[in-house]
Formats: sequence, structure tokens, C-alpha cells
Amino acid sequence: MPMPTVAIDVPSAQVLADQASIIAELQFVMDSCKRLLTELAKPEEERDQLMPVALWSSAVLAYGRCFSKGKRFALTNEDVRNLPLHGAVMKFHQWVLDERDKLAARAPNPAEGAKVGAALSPPGQKDRRVEGIVIFASSHEIVDDVGVRQLGGLASELAKHTAEKAQEQQDVVLKDAQQLDLDSLYRQEPIGTWPPGEPDESAADGD
Repeated sequence: MPMPTVAIDVPSAQVLADQASIIAELQFVMDSCKRLLTELAKPEEERDQLMPVALWSSAVLAYGRCFSKGKRFALTNEDVRNLPLHGAVMKFHQWVLDERDKLAARAPNPAEGAKVGAALSPPGQKDRRVEGIVIFASSHEIVDDVGVRQLGGLASELAKHTAEKAQEQQDVVLKDAQQLDLDSLYRQEPIGTWPPGEPDESAADGD
């Protein structure tokens, strides 16, 4: 029989919620990197030029959110340092966070934005003058497939690491929830049932 599920607002549950959201963000990073590798494998003339930029930017921003200081539980540099990975892991991690900061910045660095120049007549021409104005639009760079694989692998290891912590945190939340007033819990509006019920057959048939 499905069990009614109600929300609980205790610090331990908020930590678990943050851990669950981080795992979801890291899964998004992995999925984006996988899709990006597929795009990069295509010949450049067949590649959608917007897709790689969008996927890489989304992956970098999602990775950065996992280290946000606004959460009760957030990943730290120490979590990355303790992963069973070899090579310049910390250097790559910091580079990704720096890229996140550039993408999230409200006012981009003028040196990295569009540039406006004056097109001059040839130097040897008798009447030297400004012939016109040229705008060089800023370009969005992404890394090669090696960097994409690195980010995907890093996200995968961090997801495993966070899932282990979340599993332990569930036991803490259960103990805290069992100390709450039952009458108060049963008066709350359910947020769902567990296990999830089967979809209504009539609704599925469109009747």
C-alpha cells in the first residue's frame, strides 16, 4: 500500500536535499559532456556551431554550482583533492571554476569582449585616412575532447563521492524524522506517495 509522504524541515534533511541536488547537477554535467563528445566527433562542416558552445557552457555552470557557498552542503576543494584520480586534477578543477566565473560575470572583461577597430588605408598610399570601422565579435571557446572527457570523469567521481555521503545522511535524517511529532506530520499536506503509484489507466488512454 502506498505510504503518504510529507515534507520535513530539519537541518539534516536540508543537507540531504543539497546532496541530492548536487548529484543531479553532476549527472547533468556528465550527460552534457557525453553529448558534447558526440558533437565534437562530427566533421566541422556538419557541426552545429551553437550546440558545442551551449553544452560546454551549461556543463561548466552546473559544475560550478556544486561548489556554491550558499548551500548547507557543498563540495569543496578538499573533496576534489581526495578523489582517486591522478594528474593535474586540482589545476583542471580550478580552471573550470575560473571559466564558470567568466560565464557568470555580469560585466565581462573588456579585454575579452568585442573589439572595435579603425580600418586604415594602406600605409604607402599618399592620402592616408580611416576607411571604415570594423567590429571583431568576441568568440566563445570550448576545450577539445580531452578536456571534455576530463570534466565528465571528474563529475562522475564527485557524484560517487557525494552519493556515499548522501547514503549516510539518509540514516541521520530518518533518526531526526522519527523524533518529530507524529500528529503534526499526519496533519501536513502530502507531497506524494511512496512507492510512487501507477499512472491512472484511463488518463493514460486519454479517456
